[in-house]
Amino acid sequence: MTTRTASARYEGLGKDGKGSVSTQSGVLADNPYGFNTRFENEPGTNPEELIAAAHASCFTMALSFALAKAGKTAGTLATTAAVTLEKDGDGFKITKSELDLTATVDGMSAEEFATIAEEAKKGCPVSKLLNAEITLTHHLN
Repeated sequence: MTTRTASARYEGLGKDGKGSVSTQSGVLADNPYGFNTRFENEPGTNPEELIAAAHASCFTMALSFALAKAGKTAGTLATTAAVTLEKDGDGFKITKSELDLTATVDGMSAEEFATIAEEAKKGCPVSKLLNAEITLTHHLN
């Protein structure tokens, strides 16, 4: 079992509040977030961007291991995740995470690659966590 931690602090309330987020590894250390970074593109981060980073990296690593298990020894995988936040009644809901993958893997058919990529999408721990539509577009060079 592995446990990782992150922390958030928010001073002030609502739109006037400002927050910071930090991770156990130190990759994020008091990075700013708040209404302006979430909805107005101010410098800083936001929960959806962090989820997108987590999903892209988790899926890409899961696919890497699945390809290695299939006997592949070399390749390059690059994934972008786009996480959508939509109004949901009085609040908001993450409704979608769209994965866009570009890959170079020697000695692999497009059909075999598509099968393994779909399984990695389903099996990735972050995909399993999200209660949202998850799509995958892939391009094998």
